[in-house]
Amino acid sequence: MIKFDGITIPNPTDYTVGVMDLSQATRNARGNLVVERIATKRKLELSWDYLSKESLSKLLKLASPVFFQVEYIDPQDNNFRTGTFYAGDRKAGALRYKNGNIYYKDVKFNIIER
Repeated sequence: MIKFDGITIPNPTDYTVGVMDLSQATRNARGNLVVERIATKRKLELSWDYLSKESLSKLLKLASPVFFQVEYIDPQDNNFRTGTFYAGDRKAGALRYKNGNIYYKDVKFNIIER
């Protein structure tokens, strides 16, 4: 469903695509609003209910560069789309630690188009 730098990541439990218009707006002498759309960008909100320590480590390493390529399903285009993204803050909760193995829950982070 999603690839970071060509590598398939685990399918997220929750997947939300935000379409954000970046605009500059001013009012002219008549008081009318003039809007210049600079760009339209995507923000993907991703979360996983449970991930193994290996899957989480791989995912966090793939999202660690400042910028990386992401291939994802875009609802506006109704197709796969590729863009350059960066990751926001990443968090993971520990579910349990048993026999030297840790299990993770509630893994969440956003990726934002450059």
